[in-house]
Amino acid sequence: MLLDDKSSLSEAIKGFSTVILTGGSSGIGKSFIKLIGKLRADLPICNLSRRSPDMISGELNLRHVPCDFCQSSQIESGVGAILSILKREVPEGRVLLINNSGYGSYGRFLEADLGQELGIIGVNIRAMVEVTGLLMPTLKARGGAIINIASTAAFQPTPFMATYGASKAFVLHWSLALREELRGSGVHVLAVCPGPTATGFGARAGVRAGSVPGGVGHTPDDVVKISLQALSARRSLVVCGGKNRLVASLASLLPKPWAAALAARVIGRVQPAEGRE
Repeated sequence: MLLDDKSSLSEAIKGFSTVILTGGSSGIGKSFIKLIGKLRADLPICNLSRRSPDMISGELNLRHVPCDFCQSSQIESGVGAILSILKREVPEGRVLLINNSGYGSYGRFLEADLGQELGIIGVNIRAMVEVTGLLMPTLKARGGAIINIASTAAFQPTPFMATYGASKAFVLHWSLALREELRGSGVHVLAVCPGPTATGFGARAGVRAGSVPGGVGHTPDDVVKISLQALSARRSLVVCGGKNRLVASLASLLPKPWAAALAARVIGRVQPAEGRE
């Protein structure tokens, strides 16, 4: 069930003094910025991504810090710039960190671009861990929350998207473990697992538009609303959509080799983008 009531959504972010977001230039990240900006126009939002969000920043309290998550030096300098902004403009109050940046690829690993596969690991795993680690002293000192965007791909091996699925399994399990470590610290951790979402992800991954099975997808705005609802309820994990919850539960119960074989049959039906056959 989505939180459609504006006052309820506002309550979810009421206690935060600032939001730090990765990958806000498009997709789910951009929807986070737009919705939070509508709910609390005064709330400072710091975005780390390669490109600036394509929106009128004058209508938002938005700070964009350019960052290529494939470059550790840029992550360190980008987070340093955000910490300077916080010290100068928002020296107190709880912080909401949203680790959203990530991408994937579709196809057999044997035929994959190795550089792209290594990039998936770098952005989806290393960058998330590095950003969180660099910000952790501030989060623990000021209190707050961390939302990590995982995926329903995290619940089983994903042939034809092997590296991406494994990277999201890391995000899910790392988030749940971190939540336990931070219990009682004043920092809450939430893992969000969307199914296929109407963003530019598929095009970048090399998936033909319209070839993903129906009934499991949602819009970026849906994911954001579900995330804020789960954050307000202090949940540790939320899977977006009833059908996705059922599939994730089934995949978790199956022996991993069976889950991998079943996933291969489903994902193998997805068609590559033109020119990728």
